[in-house]
Amino acid sequence: MRKAAFFASLLLAASLNTVSLSTQAALPFFDSQGEKLPSLAPMLKTVNPAVVNIAVTATQKVNNPLLEDPFFRHYFKVPPGYQQERKSQAAGSGVIIDADKGTVITNSHVVAEADEIMVVLHDGKSYPAKLVGKDPEVDIAVLKIDAKDLTEIKLADSDTIEVGDYVVAIGNPFGLGQTVTTGIISALGRSGLGIEGYEDFIQTDASINPGNSGGALVNLKGELVGINTAILAPGGGNVGIGFAIPTNMARVSLDQILEHGEVKRGQLGVYIQDLTPELAEAFGLKKQTQGVVIAKVQPGGAADKAGLKEGDVVTAVDGKTVTRGAQLRNRVGMQRIGDSVKLTLLRGGDEQDIKVTITKMDEETVAKASGATKSPLKKLQGAELQDTPDGQGVVIASIEPGSPAAQSGLRRGDVIVAANRQRVHNIGELNKASSQQDDHLLLQILRAGAALYLVIR
Repeated sequence: MRKAAFFASLLLAASLNTVSLSTQAALPFFDSQGEKLPSLAPMLKTVNPAVVNIAVTATQKVNNPLLEDPFFRHYFKVPPGYQQERKSQAAGSGVIIDADKGTVITNSHVVAEADEIMVVLHDGKSYPAKLVGKDPEVDIAVLKIDAKDLTEIKLADSDTIEVGDYVVAIGNPFGLGQTVTTGIISALGRSGLGIEGYEDFIQTDASINPGNSGGALVNLKGELVGINTAILAPGGGNVGIGFAIPTNMARVSLDQILEHGEVKRGQLGVYIQDLTPELAEAFGLKKQTQGVVIAKVQPGGAADKAGLKEGDVVTAVDGKTVTRGAQLRNRVGMQRIGDSVKLTLLRGGDEQDIKVTITKMDEETVAKASGATKSPLKKLQGAELQDTPDGQGVVIASIEPGSPAAQSGLRRGDVIVAANRQRVHNIGELNKASSQQDDHLLLQILRAGAALYLVIR
């Protein structure tokens, strides 16, 4: 055991010795007895004053069963629509990113529905804060305080961090006051968690708990790499899986909020889905196994004007590889309306670059069904089909549970707009296009405002 502890201490000392020379110079490598003793204290002394506690007061509606009783309301002459209210308090964290202007960045959910926001500095001084704006889709909010002699933190380029880098989380867990925890970056690019609208999280095992939201995730140089925002906590506490918003993503929201008071986010005007091995085979892509499939191009949108086509497989944005739809959505979402991006894509196996100008547009509506005809196709047995009223596709009016159609992944209300990469406007065209392939049927469908491909064997 002593040997194990000795080697573990050597490993820790060696790992900390890998930080930059400027950081090494600040570390007190010797204690009062002359023993080597690495420490993060010098770095934290410069960073901690830039991390603040945030106290929020909000008004909440209270459900009182008595007020729902008509007799009680009549007898006590309770006005129509009256609800009891009560004041609630919550605590979170924030980071000063501009000392001269008193700019503080935090999570949107920390200040949601706030009536009053107070920012408490490291030295205990408190100041009322003004909410400049927020971006709930990314979970970023910007505050301003009128205070002097503030300390700010430098924002790092979060694209340069790597899995295994040491990081430090600073915040106000459980309202205890400023607390520091350490760990490493466990993973990058976490998405699909359903926490925010745009997700590209840094995952860390540095302990993050309720109240840490909006706090700082810094590297060993004391630079901000992320804003702590969420935890995976099946038991209600920290289990070593925390998530932070990368500074590069937060910076986009920050700049627009400071300029406009809100975030004006553009779109490509496409519906997308991840490339699967089945789709790659159906599209004849032998080597490409990852990418983002353009499932539907909205007429008149940015992608349509640029010449994107349904079935194109996007592999990179501005030279940066994308393997999942979430990555493409995030990189487009970080652009402003009017910005241009270069999409690298595969079309029929050939690679090409297309420049697209980001625009703002409304969601496309999906036609609804009325009337039905049973499908004569074996692969779609159990589904009742009908032409859409606008003649732009075939809708699944109903589907029998356990039938071949149901097992294929089709759902009631799906609108088939293409079969085997041929546009179909009605059942007749669907039957004709479907008969051209015996081993599989590639359907392009619209579902609840989204578009995707299905491969039916």
